[in-house]
Amino acid sequence: MNKTKNAIFEAAIKIFSNRGYTGATMDEIAISAGVAKGTLYYHFKSKEEIFKYIVSEGMNIIREQIDTVTKVEEGPVEKLRAICKVQLGMVYNNRDFFKVVMSQLWGQELRQSELRAAIRDYINHIENYLKEAIKVGYIKEAETSFMAYTFFGTMCSAAVFELINGENSDVDEVIEKVMSYILHGLSV
Repeated sequence: MNKTKNAIFEAAIKIFSNRGYTGATMDEIAISAGVAKGTLYYHFKSKEEIFKYIVSEGMNIIREQIDTVTKVEEGPVEKLRAICKVQLGMVYNNRDFFKVVMSQLWGQELRQSELRAAIRDYINHIENYLKEAIKVGYIKEAETSFMAYTFFGTMCSAAVFELINGENSDVDEVIEKVMSYILHGLSV
């Protein structure tokens, strides 16, 4: 991503996070990015196009980070921990992006449908790691699609807990709690 597009990317996330999709304007994004309005329109024809870009780029960044950190991990549990660390780290370090994603998941607009498709692709990526864990016998055989959504949802719930309670706990401690609940359930 070039310098100008990166500035627009960062500015758009902040504006969408603070003002909502409806309240955000191309003028505000241009000003926040420090670019002329013509430059903004050179790169993006509409607010909708900017939104699609930040979603696709943001999700690509997360997937790339996951692939990078899981390559150095050998076991399936370590890879799942690494996924937790990347996703929770994204929430802690990029709260505005998380807020934009969560605020636009519901609804019937095209951008919301496309966002759900991007999240679905990300969850399918997680599912591949769960399949690997099943294949080597670390996780019992089950419906991997539902497991992947549960895994994703549990991490989102942990992030929401942190956001609401403002605890800013140690990420590794949160990961251990999430992994314990996922792998061992809530039973005694």
